[in-house]
Amino acid sequence: MFRLTVLYGHPTDAAAFQKYYHEIHIPLAQKMQGLQGWTIGVCEPVVAGEQPPYYMIVSLFADSRSAMETILASPAGQATIADVPKFATGGVTFVYDQEQVLIPYSLSAAGNQS
Repeated sequence: MFRLTVLYGHPTDAAAFQKYYHEIHIPLAQKMQGLQGWTIGVCEPVVAGEQPPYYMIVSLFADSRSAMETILASPAGQATIADVPKFATGGVTFVYDQEQVLIPYSLSAAGNQS
């Protein structure tokens, strides 16, 4: 499995970031065809009171790098990428990697934000 990790820096307005991300960006990104998985998570500090290095981490999964590049090159992928600067006021970093599963896991469906 191939993963694209999106690391969002801390936005100038976290509430505005969350509103835009959930109301505009997610519906736009859901139009991308071919993703095998998608996770999001707002970062928490390792030590209470400290700010984590990133605000949010997003992982997009595809069968291969080629498949991910095809997804991102599609009109829906290009629209999604073009949307990022509209809300990512804290900056954003994209990282590709080939996943190597050491302990198999399964995440529950959307809505479980434990």
